[in-house]
Amino acid sequence: MAAPRLWALVGATGTGKTALSLDLAEATGAEIVNADAMQLYCGMDIGTAKLPVAERRGIPHHLFDVLDVTQDAAVAVYQEHARRVIAEVFARGRDVVLVGGSGLYVSSVLFDFRFPPRDQELRAQLEAELDREGTGALFARLRSLDPVTAERIDANNGRRIVRALEVVLQGESTHGAALPQEPAVWHDRTTVIGVQVERPELVERLDARVEGMWAAGIVGEARRLKAEGLEEGTTARRAIGYAQALAQLTGELTESEAIAQTQALTRRYARRQVSWFRRYPDVAWVGPQASASVLSAL
Repeated sequence: MAAPRLWALVGATGTGKTALSLDLAEATGAEIVNADAMQLYCGMDIGTAKLPVAERRGIPHHLFDVLDVTQDAAVAVYQEHARRVIAEVFARGRDVVLVGGSGLYVSSVLFDFRFPPRDQELRAQLEAELDREGTGALFARLRSLDPVTAERIDANNGRRIVRALEVVLQGESTHGAALPQEPAVWHDRTTVIGVQVERPELVERLDARVEGMWAAGIVGEARRLKAEGLEEGTTARRAIGYAQALAQLTGELTESEAIAQTQALTRRYARRQVSWFRRYPDVAWVGPQASASVLSAL
């Protein structure tokens, strides 16, 4: 009897990965494991396009709603939890569909990633600097200390800049926000499926999705999460869409400005996702209309 298979559905946000993951899981008898960093959070539903439980077709879903918004999402911790969950599903004789667009989270499961140590005191100092001085000063510091890593990190991604500085200042080598040069897969029977949409269509999808988030009530969701401590966290409060909704609540942005800013950041994020997953070896690229029979035959 063949060992269970690990399927990974990857690609930019808005390409239809969620729907395909349901079709693939039904066709293969698999269970679904989340690899979207923001869908780890309880209550962050509208802004992450999280699939409601009632629409999951009875398929077991894992690692959704496992963090409070005050907690930090750490990829090294996620790696440990995700691999444990996957091993448990395999032990039941079932396949796993890993689905998400958070590149480093996906890579941490699929490939032989080992993470540098953490220094909580140093991290707290860097996060205080980030809040006080903004991303510009910290990014300039990172660029002087580790220009290779700085080249691969979004200059506006404060969380990633802090982590890279935390590693460099401990005298460690960073993972450079990139894949290992010759990535070894964690599980032998792994199939990676990339979901792609042509850029003009993807932009239309993303802009419409953001407008739909506001129509669905993301500002109200952000207000409720604010009461639950959203602004106290270091990860969740910076999520695209929620940061803008919070700014709208305080009057820093108008609704139209919040929507436009979220659309621009989402488009930029999607470009980075595409670039990340294009570097993966042996990806089978499909469109969002691919059938379950085609997917399961890959």
